Amino acid sequence: MSQKALDLRGSIQIVRRRKLLVGIIVALGILGGVAYAVAKPAIFSSTALIALTPPPASVQPTTTTSGTDPYTATQEVVAGSSQVLLDALPDVRTAMSLGELRLDVQVASPATDIISVSAKGKSAADAEATANAVADSYIRYVSSSHSAVGRVQAQLLESARVATRPNPIERMIVFALLGGLTGALIGIVVALALGRNDRRLRERDEIANSIGIPVLASVPVAHASAARGWVRLFEDYNPSAVHAWQLRTALQQLGMDSPGFDRPAYDRNGSSSYDDGRTSMYEGGRFSLTVLSLSSDPGALALGPQLAVFAASQGIPTSLVIGPQQDAAATATLRTACTAPPSEASIRHGLLRVTAHDGGSIDMHPDTALVIVVAVVDGRAPKLPDLIRTNATVIGVSAGAATAEQLARAAVAAAADGREIPGILVADPEPTDQTTGRIPHLGGPARRRPPNRLRGIVTEIKR
Repeated sequence: MSQKALDLRGSIQIVRRRKLLVGIIVALGILGGVAYAVAKPAIFSSTALIALTPPPASVQPTTTTSGTDPYTATQEVVAGSSQVLLDALPDVRTAMSLGELRLDVQVASPATDIISVSAKGKSAADAEATANAVADSYIRYVSSSHSAVGRVQAQLLESARVATRPNPIERMIVFALLGGLTGALIGIVVALALGRNDRRLRERDEIANSIGIPVLASVPVAHASAARGWVRLFEDYNPSAVHAWQLRTALQQLGMDSPGFDRPAYDRNGSSSYDDGRTSMYEGGRFSLTVLSLSSDPGALALGPQLAVFAASQGIPTSLVIGPQQDAAATATLRTACTAPPSEASIRHGLLRVTAHDGGSIDMHPDTALVIVVAVVDGRAPKLPDLIRTNATVIGVSAGAATAEQLARAAVAAAADGREIPGILVADPEPTDQTTGRIPHLGGPARRRPPNRLRGIVTEIKR
């Protein structure tokens, strides 16, 4: 029972993840139902009634236990027989075969000693003519001497005069609903088939367990597709309290001493500590961090910039470095945004410096307290370019964007480059994910390993 519940929950999650695909198939089903209703318009139906004279009481059959009248039931069979339908064919309004006529005619008994003959037609006149032709043929047949059931007194009680058909709008709605329901079933089946073959990692625990490294933070990210989107992120990024706490905790987990959070970025006169030449508000030493992501995962690229903007907004003098990449196209728009001058009111103007680094030595402003390096590698064959050595390296990945094999390859490439990976940052976590990603216990500040290559001083942004 427990296993079934887990399978049901997993199936619901798979369908929810692919709700766009299911929605498209449902929409196609609705359109298909509407198209069918338009292409196959409703046909007309008309009914003729025949009254039977009951047989004498001495020969009248006994009513069966089911309540049916055997005499009337027999006449129903006769009215729908091949002989009656063949005799009616010459009088049918539209020429058709015996098989087609049999499909268009339905014989029933609305009451004892009454037979109804209903016929369908593309037009009201066709339906009325067909119903009357079959009714007349039956009356002639049972009144003749060659009737298989003997002579029966029958007369036309009501000829087929008024043909009706379903309301076209109501019929279209019904077919649209049926098409939507069929599309939903097909969409669910397709989503489950695709989902069961999808090896991409979605939950925090899955991501952490894939390479045995805990998830330090999981936050929604901006999906900037142009340089102006990155500039907007530099200027306006403001995480919610929950995500701000996760980013703050992640920096502490990585070993950043005395982060100096919650201190004002500007003094009472509106000047930043950078611009007025006073001592930096950050009291710890310089800390550096590399955020490594995959070129096939554009969402994770925003993790490094968002972490840098957040740290600067909390009073930490921060430098964001976009170094040389294995896939230069992955960071092209971000590098372009680095050359845009900051606005006077932006936190970037005082405490955040961004630069595009093309290799070799890089110098930092003496007040820089946090350096975040953005690195992007190919998930199929990752290889780290000549990047700045930092105190720590984290892997950034979006939920549902990478497989365990891709993350393992990236981790192996980082380890081969002599880098330690203490944690993972997850972008755009699944809303239904209740796992923690094996969050480690928050202890005291860890002792940092000094970076290998941070040399010299840079006083302005490289353009």
